Amino acid sequence: MDVLSDVVAAMRTGRPHSARRDKYAPWGLRFAAADEAGFHVVLRGSAWLIPAEGEPVALAPGDVVFLAHGHGHALASGLDVPLREVRLLPDGTWNESPPSGPTAGPSSCCPDTVTLCGTYRLDRSRARRLLAELPEVVHLPARVGTHRSLRAAVELLGMELEENQPGTDAIVTSLLDTLLLYILRAWWQSEREAGRPRGWAAALADPAVSAALRAIHGDPTHPWTVEELGATGGLSRAAFARRFAALVGEPPLTYLTWWRMTTAGRLLRHDDLSLRQVAERTGYTSEFAFAKAFKREYGVAPGRYRRGNA
Repeated sequence: MDVLSDVVAAMRTGRPHSARRDKYAPWGLRFAAADEAGFHVVLRGSAWLIPAEGEPVALAPGDVVFLAHGHGHALASGLDVPLREVRLLPDGTWNESPPSGPTAGPSSCCPDTVTLCGTYRLDRSRARRLLAELPEVVHLPARVGTHRSLRAAVELLGMELEENQPGTDAIVTSLLDTLLLYILRAWWQSEREAGRPRGWAAALADPAVSAALRAIHGDPTHPWTVEELGATGGLSRAAFARRFAALVGEPPLTYLTWWRMTTAGRLLRHDDLSLRQVAERTGYTSEFAFAKAFKREYGVAPGRYRRGNA
């Protein structure tokens, strides 16, 4: 069981969106705060990422930035250029007007900067465990020999958005899902190499804790005990409980309940199952006990949650 893929799939809602943009200096875009996580990639030229808090980040060709928490930010050709508000539309695109500068077309000169920008719609109640330790801006500079899979995904995404061939919609959606996993993997790898792994990076790198997480995700219906989960990684009950809580941030059975409810929410959103079937697939023999646990987690009854996400 790939725990990271499982959790990312559960926290994502709707389809991700991306666009390739040519920009002519001077240009500046301000993105308002939103529930989405977003990314920017500089394919050509340079740019400044200006977060709501903290210092601006200079971006060079190949640099990737990921903004996990949906805070407002700006992207601009310089620190002193006017910023134009950009609003996310219902289809996932932005209300950008044509770029300032030369008129687009075969006779125009090359743009100063080419970027890829995209968004992921997230269920914040599910995403907080995975993304909590990430800083406001994850900056992954382009360096020779590093994060090769991430670079390959960026190149493929850029090609698809530029060429728009048959099948592009499906390919772009898949590439965006892949890109999110590569961004998280690259960040955690850099944290481990710097000797400061924390949160999920540390949990997934720990043999005993990762074994327990795989067991929970592989069979959430099983009536797991702390002793059983500790045994999957060869630890005693007490030693395992301490290590799991230290790395994951909560006790093992609390996490088990959270994952069961996360799975239930996904089933209610995407599958035409009865409440009894959802309860059974999340480890509850009683529909009443399932409904009570679900309402405690989400604040609404399962049926109402399903209707609200139809």
